[in-house]
Amino acid sequence: MKKVLIAVCAVLLLSSFALAAQPKSYQVTGPVLEVTSDTVTVQKGNEKWEIARDKDTKVTGGDPKVRSKVTIMYKMKADAIEVKADGKPAADSKPAATKEQKKK
Repeated sequence: MKKVLIAVCAVLLLSSFALAAQPKSYQVTGPVLEVTSDTVTVQKGNEKWEIARDKDTKVTGGDPKVRSKVTIMYKMKADAIEVKADGKPAADSKPAATKEQKKK
């Protein structure tokens, strides 16, 4: 009985870590302006939201069509990250000559 209880606790603990790593889910609701094979464009207020979709996107209630009202659930995901130097040298990145001069 103890082994079963320990196994159940281990599974619950591991699954909680997996769920905690998921990005936040968002939604946008509005009329469809355009539909392509890989995007759906929705009007939200004065803004046009273009949301990407692929073969794994779950669609319920029929195919989205222009002027139909939809609610799209989406998650933000970075495709690339470029880090730019902020112009300040790191604390330990002093030139070698300066370090040598301090030793003298």
